[in-house]
Amino acid sequence: MRGIALEKRVLERNDALAEANRELFRARGAYAINLISSPGSGKTSLLEATLARLAASLRVAVIEGDVQTENDALRIAATGTPVEAIVTGGACHLDAAMVRRGFRALCDRLEGALDLLVIENVGNLVCPSSYDLGEDEKVALVSVTEGEDKPLKYPALFHAASVMLVTKIDLLPHLDCDVGALVRNARSLHPSLRMFQVSARTGEGLAPWVEYLKERAAGRRRSSVGEEADRQTPPPTGLSTDR
Repeated sequence: MRGIALEKRVLERNDALAEANRELFRARGAYAINLISSPGSGKTSLLEATLARLAASLRVAVIEGDVQTENDALRIAATGTPVEAIVTGGACHLDAAMVRRGFRALCDRLEGALDLLVIENVGNLVCPSSYDLGEDEKVALVSVTEGEDKPLKYPALFHAASVMLVTKIDLLPHLDCDVGALVRNARSLHPSLRMFQVSARTGEGLAPWVEYLKERAAGRRRSSVGEEADRQTPPPTGLSTDR
């Protein structure tokens, strides 16, 4: 019971900070996504390929989480995208406090609004699914090398995610992976889960994924404009013209 109560308190504190993060991201104009996968699924390679296709149309920044080293952050920096590395020093996930510090450090170096904030979480299919970071969407990645049963083995992530990316599809000719079974297993947990099948190496399937991100960022811009207009609209006087 003590362990359960402690976990509940930790998550309650995290959720409060996550909600504050959400307001920070919105104030900056950014639509935020949280990329979650096991190690080796191709998150960073996919992110590099995605950023190359977004560079001309969206203002993007990245928070890059890892247990040790800033290797992945250096790869993202090489694309020209602003990035802040978070090295957890052993923690198997990012939490809202880490992301808050990382985002503030990013903002100190950025000018103007953002369109998209990408949070690349620590490689892990379990712990990151429990922690709200203030993101708008959790995005689950599963590579074709991992097997069709990953959603059934790690259901919490696929319940929490709104998007699933099947990565490394260029390897399918060399594998026995049944992508249809993988998709069915994921949708048995979350029927409305949006799916994209992609290859960072060949570029196959990336166009629909990139368009999806553009649509989400555009929706955030429209929402921000509407909220600003509401703030500038004079309040009603309370007087009625009815006779």
